[in-house]
Amino acid sequence: MDDEDVEKALIAYLKKKGFWQTERALHEEHSRLSSAPQSETTLSRSERGPALYHDGYSKLRSWAYGSLDLYKHELLRVLYPVFIHCFMDLVADGHMQEARAFFQTFREDHELMHLRDLQKLEGILSPSHLEDMELARSLRHSKYSYNLLLQYLQKAQSFTMLEVINEHINFEVSSVQPVSISDDSDVIALVGNSQDLAKQVNRKEVRWGLLEDTVEERLEKTLSDSEKVEGENKDMDLDDNKKRSADVGKQVAASKKLKKDKVVGAVGKGVRSETSTVSLAPRVKPELTLPIMPSEVEQSILGDLRNRVQLSSLALPSVSFYTFINTHNGLNCSSISSDGSLVAGGFSDSSLKVWDMSKIGQPTKTVSMQGENESSQNEVFLGSDEGKRSYTLFQGHSGPVYSSSFCPTGEFLLSSSADSTIRLWSTRLNANLVCYKGHNYPVWDIQFGPFGHYFASASHDRTARIWSMDRIQPLRIMAGHLSDVDCVQWHANCNYIATGSSDKTVRLWDVQTGESVRIFIGHRSMILSLAMSPDGRYMASGDEDGTIMMWDLSTGRCVSPLMGHNSCVWTLAFSCEGTLLASGSADGTVKLWDVTSSNKATKMDDNKGSSGNRLRLLKAFPTKSTPVYTLQFSRRNLLFAAGAFSMSV
Repeated sequence: MDDEDVEKALIAYLKKKGFWQTERALHEEHSRLSSAPQSETTLSRSERGPALYHDGYSKLRSWAYGSLDLYKHELLRVLYPVFIHCFMDLVADGHMQEARAFFQTFREDHELMHLRDLQKLEGILSPSHLEDMELARSLRHSKYSYNLLLQYLQKAQSFTMLEVINEHINFEVSSVQPVSISDDSDVIALVGNSQDLAKQVNRKEVRWGLLEDTVEERLEKTLSDSEKVEGENKDMDLDDNKKRSADVGKQVAASKKLKKDKVVGAVGKGVRSETSTVSLAPRVKPELTLPIMPSEVEQSILGDLRNRVQLSSLALPSVSFYTFINTHNGLNCSSISSDGSLVAGGFSDSSLKVWDMSKIGQPTKTVSMQGENESSQNEVFLGSDEGKRSYTLFQGHSGPVYSSSFCPTGEFLLSSSADSTIRLWSTRLNANLVCYKGHNYPVWDIQFGPFGHYFASASHDRTARIWSMDRIQPLRIMAGHLSDVDCVQWHANCNYIATGSSDKTVRLWDVQTGESVRIFIGHRSMILSLAMSPDGRYMASGDEDGTIMMWDLSTGRCVSPLMGHNSCVWTLAFSCEGTLLASGSADGTVKLWDVTSSNKATKMDDNKGSSGNRLRLLKAFPTKSTPVYTLQFSRRNLLFAAGAFSMSV
């Protein structure tokens, strides 16, 4: 049935049922539409002409900038997608000269927020490029995600802009107060239909808890039992003190012993409190077959946990900063072992070098005993002869080394390279053990799992892969990102991995199924670093613009944005109890953030704006001119950092 037949059937039904008011309203609407003057909306796109796009967008731009400050920030967001789609419509219609003029005239308005997208779209020189370029193709074939704007467009009869909006843009209207663009974490980004996909994916359940029967949990039980024994001993001591109250000397000795017991009890409670914050997380079973931990390794971990320093906003960590000098821009990455004893660096000459911190500053066989003064240390760092070299050199890659990662025990070291391979090295044997091949393009990042044996990789081929040390083929392939996967991070329970991409999104993947269970949208540039909180509930991500975002894995929402860095955030690390977040940037600073303040504010009021939940910056550690490549909290809560500083010899 065509529209006329449907209308006749509808009128007949209304007459039959006696709905005369509805029938009259329908006739009035039909008369109004039929008497309306023919407008340019009846014209096809090719008949409108390029001038209508320029004039329509120019009027919309002037109206948005001249609107009330209360609504200006939200209305200005509309300009960018309208600008992009007007440009692509002109290109699709073959008006290349007019399209270039339109692009150059108005691009300055959007360079601050969307420079990377504009640089990509600037390369469109013909209609065929709209299909060849993935970003343009995804935007053309999917709609982008309103009464004030709609009223203006109808009143101004700007039907060209209205049709562009109806065809390519979706609006999400929320019944909340307008917000400033600087306070909105869900900033606008041209990502095609990923917003709808994210809503669908984020409905999946994520079990963010920790694994059952961990070393920390056993230590918690041990401390609990020891506190009970100490409590009983103190009660017995109190009874003995009452009986001996006549003896002043004995009473003084007993009081000293009581004070000592109180101190010991307070220390035990302090250790317990730092682990209890993590132990509050729910317990889950591992989806991967985890390796059995050797008893000597477990004893070492227990010793570190007993000696762990409890950090807070009032007790900040000690920082040990390792600086690579005279690298001449050849250092691409660095990594630090869990105890800070080993430092590795990947270089552009395809080499991987490992330094033993216990040997730094010590004279070698070929160097005369001069003492640990500055000159001898410089010789150790800069010496190129075999006898003077204080590092272990690993060679095997045929391209620049972009990432390295130590296993939790420091016995093994992984490296990834531009040659699309991953290599496993033994720090005890100083030899290459395995070469893993699977990626088709450079591998940007590689990370060992929290318990070793398993590791994850991120590549230019837009995939992330999960591997095990005993197999040369990947166990899982995670595909879904629209651009390079630049960084990867394991969840604390090994059941999930997170990936950051140049498509400005972060994804959380189930290692068992290989499916994406969370999509986090909000960054304005490529993601360069990720970190998981020790309890497994929160994740931090850093981008190229210097912005850090804290995400809640259970809801998929942004808890708080962190503004403070002026350049790329290359590394992030949570303290062991999850109270502090450390960030390292290309601006040469290490910053410490109070995580607990933001989480408490979010739990108290989830409806508040993000500006009220900003993480508090506790302290910034500046360097002279050393970009920070790596941050690593040891099990004792000591913070290790590494960076490169180039200077002439």
